[in-house]
Amino acid sequence: MRSSLSRRGFLAAGSGLATAAALPALSGCSTLASADSDPGTLLVHTQLGTTAPGSATYTAVVKAFHKENPGLRVKNLVNGDDLPQVYETSRLARKEPDVVMVNLYDKTLAWTDVGATVDVKAYLDDWGLRERVLPAALEEWTDSKGRLRAFPYFATNWPVAYNTALLERAGVDSVPTTGDQLIGAARKLRAKGVAPVTVGGNDWTGQKLLAQIIQTFLTPDEARKVYTTGDFSSKGAREGIDYFVQLRDAGVFADKAEGLTSDTMTTQYNTEAAAIQSAMSSALAKVPAGPAGHTEIGGWPLAPGASHGKPTILRSYTLIGFWISPNGVKKLPSVEKFLRFMYRPDVVSRFITESGRDMALVTDTVSKEFPLVAKAQQLGDRVGQVLLPDLYVPPTATQPLITATSTAFTRGTSAAAVRSALESAYRTA
Repeated sequence: MRSSLSRRGFLAAGSGLATAAALPALSGCSTLASADSDPGTLLVHTQLGTTAPGSATYTAVVKAFHKENPGLRVKNLVNGDDLPQVYETSRLARKEPDVVMVNLYDKTLAWTDVGATVDVKAYLDDWGLRERVLPAALEEWTDSKGRLRAFPYFATNWPVAYNTALLERAGVDSVPTTGDQLIGAARKLRAKGVAPVTVGGNDWTGQKLLAQIIQTFLTPDEARKVYTTGDFSSKGAREGIDYFVQLRDAGVFADKAEGLTSDTMTTQYNTEAAAIQSAMSSALAKVPAGPAGHTEIGGWPLAPGASHGKPTILRSYTLIGFWISPNGVKKLPSVEKFLRFMYRPDVVSRFITESGRDMALVTDTVSKEFPLVAKAQQLGDRVGQVLLPDLYVPPTATQPLITATSTAFTRGTSAAAVRSALESAYRTA
């Protein structure tokens, strides 16, 4: 609680001392200051601008926006995973960007509540954009007090990719749909020198897969309670942990998975050193044509007695949204022009066709140039769906949970020790 109150005080109020301390740490401070005072410049803080999927399309559509709106310039401040921290620092200085493009996760969960960003529900309606957004996306972006944290934009499917050529070479005739089939496939793949399931056991990809497997015996309501409270003592949660440990100790995951990262996972699958990966849309879009040509998209195999009738995937509509800052409220006409443009069907379609992105918006466009993304989009009710825990894990527990994930993926760690590590992540936070 002490941390949350401290962040509320810093982010919402700021102070002269905080401003003086924050300014040297913030790259591009003069740019921020000049953009803040220029009504013809809209400062957008974004993760799109480096190698993130969609970056090239974003750059192109901003250029098109400039052509259509010659009196308004969009100035982009680009950061990667450190964007939330950089934004918070700029907010301390009261020099925050006008619009922020980032996902709803960890630190950002608290932004609207502490006044670092504003409730955009009224703007969505006033600007006539509500009908453009998928209802499920609006639900995920709305907090417990009914506030819409941001304008939803990117979504993601998070299915499981299976390299059928590697499976067939190992003597596995079909994609496994049960735990026993997965264990059998893993043994045959290892006999051929191929890693079975590659996963970033030392980062967020492993944390998501662990959460998915734990939910094998949990209903959505039960899973929501588990990941909100950090209490993994229920029968379903314990059975899910047992199932994970059974798979791990049977050799289902790549060797030393506890030290692997998302980059390692992607490399192993894309170079066909591993046969299976749990991959979100952005990773599926990067699979080279060779392995993509013999990749089948499905769900995670189930154990007997599972709470789900079909192999499961994760889906999320909170990958990137457009947040409006207190400074952005001062430039609402410019923000409105920009967001109306970004919500236009032709602009949305460009992200799908050019970058293979899934969208949280209403569209009929399919990622034809990204066949695996398209396959994931078309899974429909052939798979079940489990809860993405990001909206329910307290921000202070996010990083401790990743540490606990590495412990969980370490061969030989007992189910009781895995549960203890997970619950300790909440207590530590």
